[in-house]
Amino acid sequence: MSTSTVGEAVEQKQNPGQLNSVQLNIVTLIDMERATETGSLSESMFMMDNSIGGDGQGTNHLQTFCKQGQVLNWIVRPIDMDKRLDNTWPLMPKINSIVFLDTESGDEEDVAERKIFTELKIYGAPDRMRDKFTPVYYYWAGTVLSTAKPGLYRYRLVLELEQRGTQEKLYLNTEEHPSIRVLGV
Repeated sequence: MSTSTVGEAVEQKQNPGQLNSVQLNIVTLIDMERATETGSLSESMFMMDNSIGGDGQGTNHLQTFCKQGQVLNWIVRPIDMDKRLDNTWPLMPKINSIVFLDTESGDEEDVAERKIFTELKIYGAPDRMRDKFTPVYYYWAGTVLSTAKPGLYRYRLVLELEQRGTQEKLYLNTEEHPSIRVLGV
């Protein structure tokens, strides 16, 4: 085997190996004060992930690269996590659901008819014991179907936000749609 052939084989093997990580994390940070005051996630939501080649890090329209059969963990937490001077904790966001959209219909608000992933939903409830050493957040998980066609899939996060001074929750949808780009295995 020539040196160039070995180099090509190693290069080809490295990308699938990197994309073959067991799980991908998609982290969403919410500016709770701004979101509850404005009733909007616009300029209040910032997303990032640990995928290789994703686009839109730090925005609300993140594109995550993943592969068929891969587990995705959506993690949501407030930007401010420290206990306040009045001994209260910051308000918490929670993922209520993840809705994949039908990009083929032309109307990106239509719910996709075919299934993209198997929902594991919330597994391992968030720890209610809060202290400065214990991170607290909500997460939602799912596995991309091994039969999902390679391509771009937009989705909408439905978030449940605590509000200051009331037990009533605020439910907000992402306005710009993040997406996953499924790569064939």
